[in-house]
Amino acid sequence: MADFTFIDLFAGIGGIRLGFESIGGRCVFTSEWNDWSKKTYQANFGEEKHFIGDIVPYPAEDVPDHDVLLAGFPCQPFSIAGVSKKNALGRPHGFECTTQGTLFFDVARIIAVKHPKAFLLENVKNLISHNSGHTFEVIKNTLETELGYQIFHKVIDSKPWVPQNGERIIIVGFRSPVDFSWDLLEMPKDRPALKSVLHPEDGTESPQRPYTTANGKVHPKYTLSRKLWKYLKDYAAKHKAKGNGFGYGLVTSDSVARTLSARYYKDGSEILVSRGKMGRGNPRRLTPRECARLMGYDDSYEIVVSDTQAYKQFGNSVVVPVIKEVARIMEPFIEELIERTENE
Repeated sequence: MADFTFIDLFAGIGGIRLGFESIGGRCVFTSEWNDWSKKTYQANFGEEKHFIGDIVPYPAEDVPDHDVLLAGFPCQPFSIAGVSKKNALGRPHGFECTTQGTLFFDVARIIAVKHPKAFLLENVKNLISHNSGHTFEVIKNTLETELGYQIFHKVIDSKPWVPQNGERIIIVGFRSPVDFSWDLLEMPKDRPALKSVLHPEDGTESPQRPYTTANGKVHPKYTLSRKLWKYLKDYAAKHKAKGNGFGYGLVTSDSVARTLSARYYKDGSEILVSRGKMGRGNPRRLTPRECARLMGYDDSYEIVVSDTQAYKQFGNSVVVPVIKEVARIMEPFIEELIERTENE
């Protein structure tokens, strides 16, 4: 028996789900519209009957009851002009008007109907400043004032858990007041370096097909061609001359990488692994398995799509150990609210 139930909206490849399964939660409903992400998700979690595609046309009333709502919703602007016009006309402009047409609206309408005891929302850190701060103000007002939840938000950098700089905003909410605090977060003391996710290539790792060869070496296809490497160096030099910071990110086994992004499949330029001493030899991209590790997925997680799709999926993913830690500090308060409900 699970300790609590949750739903997984804008589920991607299930990174947030893994965090809440780790504290005893059971998923009762999943929504993800991208077919390739659905393929990866279902390969790892099973062909569940409660898995649907697009949440937009789905009635909130048909979503199963649940204790916790999880959503990594996309960042979209809300129309300031539309709200002003409705004010002038004396029309109601609650969240059903201010957020209509955005995917946050679907989070809000489900919360409004199903009243989960808690939620976790995840987004890019720029959500706070997006659209001159208006987007975040609408979200806060919707969750706090209109839906009546106590909310807490924090921008968390992933580098204490994994060897990359990656800041994301986490918003957690509770239906009734609790003593939650971000001070409960525990950061790992020893920060990992990139060597912790790279294929060692020294024979100590069994072949990770199709990413490494029989002798454990990374497949040559991940090494940049002379043409692409020259282009990236010339591009970086051109922008450096102009005083800009654009360019590739060359890393070694002792490095902490830049943020892995969904565009990594294009040229891999933000994280290029140095090959050989003194920079001799063209660098290489990370393999999809290394990208999975960089996002905190263990090697039992199945990669069942092409490299291009895998790079997009891991570049869009949450960092799993970060979500696990946030879930850990939320757990006692989720249990507290469940107990309160049972005693009412």
